[in-house]
Amino acid sequence: MIILYGIPNCDTVKKARAWLTAQGVNYQFHDFKKQGVPPERLAVWTQAAGWDKLLNRQGTTWRKLDPATQAAVHDAATAQTLMRANPSVIKRPVVEWDTGITLGFDVAGWAARVRT
Repeated sequence: MIILYGIPNCDTVKKARAWLTAQGVNYQFHDFKKQGVPPERLAVWTQAAGWDKLLNRQGTTWRKLDPATQAAVHDAATAQTLMRANPSVIKRPVVEWDTGITLGFDVAGWAARVRT
C-alpha cells in the first residue's frame, strides 16, 4: 500500500493527492497534523533520503523559527527532534512506495513508479 504523508492544506500535497486519485492509484493518507509524525518512519526516511533533504529549509515554518533553533539543527538527531516537534518543516509529501520513498511531488518520477 502506498502511503502519502503530509498536511492536507499544503498545495503540493493537494496536487499529489489529486494526481494519485486521477491515476486511479489506491493510497493511504497520513495527516501529520492529526496523526503526528511516526518516529520510526522518520528514522527510515532520514536514513533513505538524508536529513538535509528531508528538512525543508525553504518553507515558511523554517523561516519563522528563531535563528538559535535553526542553528541547533546540525545532524540527523537534531533534525529529527525538530521535525517531530514541527511537522511542517518536513519536505512534503513524503511517499512510501513499494520500491522506496520519494520527497516532494514529481509527476514524471511518480508516473514511472505507477507504471511498474
